[in-house]
Amino acid sequence: MAVVHWLCVVLALCWGLVGLAPVPAAWADPIPEASHSFVADAARLVGPAVVRIDTERDVARQPFDPAMLDPFLRDLLGDPAGSMRERGQGSGVVIDAAGGLVLTNAHVVDKVDTVEITLSDGTQLDGAVVGADPVTDLAVVRIEKGHPLQSATLGDSEALEVGDWAIALGSPYGLERTVTLGIISSLHRDIHSLGFADKRLDLIQTDAAINPGNSGGPLINSAGEVVGINTLVRSGPGAGLGFAIPINLAKGVADQLSRGDQVLHPYLGLQLVPLTARRARDNNSDPGALLQLPEQDGALVQRVLPDSPAERAGLRRGDLVVAVANKQVADPGALLQVVERSALNEPLPLKVIRGQQEIQLSIKPAAMPLAG
Repeated sequence: MAVVHWLCVVLALCWGLVGLAPVPAAWADPIPEASHSFVADAARLVGPAVVRIDTERDVARQPFDPAMLDPFLRDLLGDPAGSMRERGQGSGVVIDAAGGLVLTNAHVVDKVDTVEITLSDGTQLDGAVVGADPVTDLAVVRIEKGHPLQSATLGDSEALEVGDWAIALGSPYGLERTVTLGIISSLHRDIHSLGFADKRLDLIQTDAAINPGNSGGPLINSAGEVVGINTLVRSGPGAGLGFAIPINLAKGVADQLSRGDQVLHPYLGLQLVPLTARRARDNNSDPGALLQLPEQDGALVQRVLPDSPAERAGLRRGDLVVAVANKQVADPGALLQVVERSALNEPLPLKVIRGQQEIQLSIKPAAMPLAG
């Protein structure tokens, strides 16, 4: 027994020498305090450049029903004539500290009379709208001088990949300095598929929570670089889907607005719908079909606007655009992408299927007319 006892003592000492023996808890080094997450680090970099935007504007009162114009009701409810003050709210991000320039959404500052900017430290300053572009839903606001500002670092939205981290900053429901986390869910989401026919945007889709009041605030990557401007949310029974304007597009628009220039968008004057070979075959097999369609993918002309570049180029209802500038056109979005990057009044070659015939047309994009 004594031999066994001493053998156990020797083995225990050996295990201790090679580090196999358990170390008593009292001897263990204390666990170092966990460092902050990359989300905290990224938000700390950009947070000082994120602002809250409060606006006011006059709007006409909705007139009461004529049956309610009894003098007693007028005294009770007030005079229906005149206007009322409407308040709005959104977010923005400082992109030029020296110039006091803030990038936000056009719909945040649309037709407003006053703009108040609240900085991240709580300082409230007056702002003025420098310019807005409703087609891309972007606007630039200038903050009054005299207060030090910090601008955000702008990243490269073309470098994004689906699955990358996405962090949204802003003031949803007026709650300043709110940060939400998600991923990039999709890229190049056509805004037309979301029901906005008057816009021209390929959006970044994210599952980072974006709510009313986030509009105009930055979407940033894990390095603390702005990669998008939050603009839209689609809610449903489950989690909502958020959408942001790519910063590469926003930078170009902001540069033009900051100079006081009007942002010109090339247009053709076409209303288009997507056509696939399968959908065309289904149509052509219907005895009651009004028109036989080319059985291939492309952008089908539904309407040609009068006195437009498309009308002057000879396009007709029922034409199928299958290529532009030697690039295949699988749907209207593919055509609009090329048009948006094209030069005004410079010829743009189109390959069109008309009936059973393939024809070549040349079209000169013009500046999109301003909405009246």
